[in-house]
Amino acid sequence: MRTALLLVLLVAVGCNPVNPLRAPNSSSNNQQTLVEARDGFVTKIVETGEDYGPPDQPDGKLFELIKYKSPVGDLAAYITPDPGDGQKHPAIVWITGGDNNTIGDVWTPQDRDNDQSASAFRKAGMIMMFPSQRGGNDNPGQREGFYGEVDDILAATDYLANLPYVDPDQIYLGGHSTGGTLAMLVGECSDRYKAIFAFGPVAGVVQYGGEYMYCDLNDQKELELRSPLFWLHCVKSPMFVFEGANQGNWDGSIEVMAKENPNPLIQFWKVPGHDHFSVITPITESLAPQIMEGEIDVSQDMVDGF
Repeated sequence: MRTALLLVLLVAVGCNPVNPLRAPNSSSNNQQTLVEARDGFVTKIVETGEDYGPPDQPDGKLFELIKYKSPVGDLAAYITPDPGDGQKHPAIVWITGGDNNTIGDVWTPQDRDNDQSASAFRKAGMIMMFPSQRGGNDNPGQREGFYGEVDDILAATDYLANLPYVDPDQIYLGGHSTGGTLAMLVGECSDRYKAIFAFGPVAGVVQYGGEYMYCDLNDQKELELRSPLFWLHCVKSPMFVFEGANQGNWDGSIEVMAKENPNPLIQFWKVPGHDHFSVITPITESLAPQIMEGEIDVSQDMVDGF
């Protein structure tokens, strides 16, 4: 079954089905959870990625640079400072795209067509956390590419939930591109988030063509455990997956996952008139006030209206 799904994915994205980034082993149990599949598995890292040095230092007004404890040690993160109003606020862990193991400037205003900082959440009054992950910046550990990073994001969420100005029952998770892929994987491993927003993820890591991947690309099990497509049945929190209809980057991902999705908790949305980058701002501007009001309602009319 899974071999057939990966062949569908490869065809959908224009890849050769005999690509060495081939399908996971078809003997895998389709109803095994991702947590169960990861249990006892040890990834083998074959390259470590580039060292980008320490993260940029924010001025402390919009974000503070902190360290959170992860399984590999203390990792850097940016976080919104205490508003000082004595209230507990909704919060979101946001995973940036590209090499999301590293963090950098997320406070300088960006063009609406490509605001990967998802600043609409912060502007609406939400607490935001941007966690770096293992091997990024000057962090301990090695980049694993969508594997151990799942544990880092969960550890960052623990840190966020324990802040006195954060409502631990209103923590959301989101990310864009590679961050969207990682957000899906985290959501397939944990039910602790109020909702999850994945912008522009891939269905299978074969679509990255080896980029952002540090394991043996010929090991089918390694690829399977990093591909959201195969673990959709594990999601237990509302998950919203968005991509611009003018996809460009990962053509086929939304279609393949939507077609194979067995889980009513996951919604897939293609947003007309937008691409992989411009889709972020209008959707986050619509989601943020809904979160602050306590109810999320994504509809076709909403998506068609941007």
